Amino acid sequence: MKRTIAILAATTALATPALAEDLAVVGSWSSLPLHNEYEAPYWNEALPAASGGEINVALTTHNQMNLGVGDVFRLLGDGVYDVAMTVADYAVADAPELEGLDVPLVALTADEALAMVDAARPMVADIYRDRFNAHLLAIAPYPPQVVFCNAEVTSLADLEGLQIRASGRMTAQFLEALGAEGVNVSFGEVPGALQNGVVDCAVTGAGSGYSAGWWEVSTHLLPIPLGGWDSVVTAMNLDRWNSLSAETQELITSTIASEFEAPAWASAQDALVNDIACLTGNGDCPAGEARDMVLVEVSDADFETARAVLVETVLPEWAERAGDEWATRWNDSVGATVGVTIPLE
Repeated sequence: MKRTIAILAATTALATPALAEDLAVVGSWSSLPLHNEYEAPYWNEALPAASGGEINVALTTHNQMNLGVGDVFRLLGDGVYDVAMTVADYAVADAPELEGLDVPLVALTADEALAMVDAARPMVADIYRDRFNAHLLAIAPYPPQVVFCNAEVTSLADLEGLQIRASGRMTAQFLEALGAEGVNVSFGEVPGALQNGVVDCAVTGAGSGYSAGWWEVSTHLLPIPLGGWDSVVTAMNLDRWNSLSAETQELITSTIASEFEAPAWASAQDALVNDIACLTGNGDCPAGEARDMVLVEVSDADFETARAVLVETVLPEWAERAGDEWATRWNDSVGATVGVTIPLE
């Protein structure tokens, strides 16, 4: 009898599946294509399927939870949820060195932006580990952050003296170096601010502006990537990550790269072209009805002026905030990749 019980117990143990992992996941802006086309399908479908049903995900977004964007990664580090993703620039108040991930005007194509992100990835992993008690899982792009204006502009020089909503701290510094005034307005408040004259222009991704209806309250589109690519970081609470088996860690690492990151990057360049077409009517708009914003052509002189401001003013100011150690790491990684060097004393 004892032998029979032992055999039954062993058989039952072998037949019992590994304990399922339940993950509480907080996504980025629920209204934008990155979440709807890539984040939600990965967390709701691809990862659970790849795990054979052993990973269960409860997905919401930070705006659906009414979280302050600056709190997303702080709460992640505290273990309020397991995984979070949002724009890295939202976290720079806690980690000024993180501004070096998404520098304006150093990447003009999706391929250049991906190379920049890959170069920065070891730095970003260290920042999230040390600042937010989190393990870096992925970095995905919003389309380049361009300029929507409810004012007549014909060149970069016309931004001087205007009040402009920036998409991040480095962008704000960049605008101020150009003679504009950077104004802190949340993404959701921008349409009202443009309509009421609180700001003259605002920086965001072309697709984000189209989805959010910024074309209703702005007239001119300046497609120079003043706000970089607005990188969205996905990270897991470090204690939760360390609690997972090596097999589960590998499953998440491999599938998030192939089923989330890679498709998001693959669509980034075409997305910019399509989004500009949707906003201006210059080309076919696959997303819906094309609008009629004025497309402002960016001259070579504008780019040269902007790059000079970046190298001579904006990056040295960031180096002072972040410290020489981070500036040196940036020069050796991102800077070497994009051909820009921050002068250090």
